[in-house]
Amino acid sequence: MTREEIQNRVSALGDWFHDLDLKGVRTAPNHFLNRYPADKWHRFAHAIPQDLKGASVLDIGCNAGFYSMEMKRRGAARVVGIDSDPRYLAQARLAAEVVELDIEFRELSIYDVAALGERFDIVLFMGVLYHLRHPLLALDLIHEHVAGDMLVFQSMQRGASEVAPVASDYDFFDTDHFDRAGYPKMHFVEHQYAHDWTNWWVPNAACAEAMLRSAGFEITDHPEEEVYICRRAERPTPSGPVYPVRPAGEGEEVRP
Repeated sequence: MTREEIQNRVSALGDWFHDLDLKGVRTAPNHFLNRYPADKWHRFAHAIPQDLKGASVLDIGCNAGFYSMEMKRRGAARVVGIDSDPRYLAQARLAAEVVELDIEFRELSIYDVAALGERFDIVLFMGVLYHLRHPLLALDLIHEHVAGDMLVFQSMQRGASEVAPVASDYDFFDTDHFDRAGYPKMHFVEHQYAHDWTNWWVPNAACAEAMLRSAGFEITDHPEEEVYICRRAERPTPSGPVYPVRPAGEGEEVRP
C-alpha cells in the first residue's frame, strides 16, 4: 500500500488509542499520553526476553495490537490477540497487514478465555483490569485456563503507591488497618473517569500486587510503576465458584 492508502484506511477506522507508526503514518498523533503505548513499552521492554523463538503469546485486550506486534518482532512462534471490540480488532488487523506480521486476532471476551482451549507461554494482560466489572474473576480465569508460565500485567493505579505489610489474619473487631494508606484498596468508579464509562475499578499499588498473589501469580519483577512480571504458581486458597465445571460427587457435576 502507498502511504496515502494507509492513511485513508487508518482514518476510515475512526479514533485509535494505540499510536502506531505504520510505515510513516501515525495512527494517533495527538494522543493525550504522547507516543502511547510505545513510551510505556520502552520502560519495561528489557524485562521480557529478547528472543521469544518458539514461544506462544496471548495478548488479552490487544486493542490495535501494539504489544502483539512487539512479541512477534521478538520471534514468537505464535501470537494470538483477543479483544471484545470489533473496531479495535479491525485496527489491529490493518496494522499487522501493513507491517507484514502474522498474528491471529479473535473477538473474544476475557471471561471466555477458556474457549481458547490452550495455555500460552506468555500472557499479556495490559491496561484491561480497570475496564472490567469483575476484575478478580478475570485474573482467576487467566490462571485457570490460559497462563502457562509468564504473565505480564499492567493496570492504571490510583491512591497510595506505598505497599504496607499485611498480617495473615485480623480479629473481627480490629479495623484500623483498613484506613492505612498502604492497605490494598480498589476504587470504584460509579459514573466516569477520564471521560470513559468503562473505567470501573482502579486499584492502588498494594491492591494490584495482592490481587495477583491471590489469583496464584508470583511477582518476579516490577520493572515499571504499573507493570509486573509474574510466574504462574499455586493459588494460596481454593478458587471458589468461578470455573465452568468441577466434580461434586458420584457422577454429578456442579456448575456455578
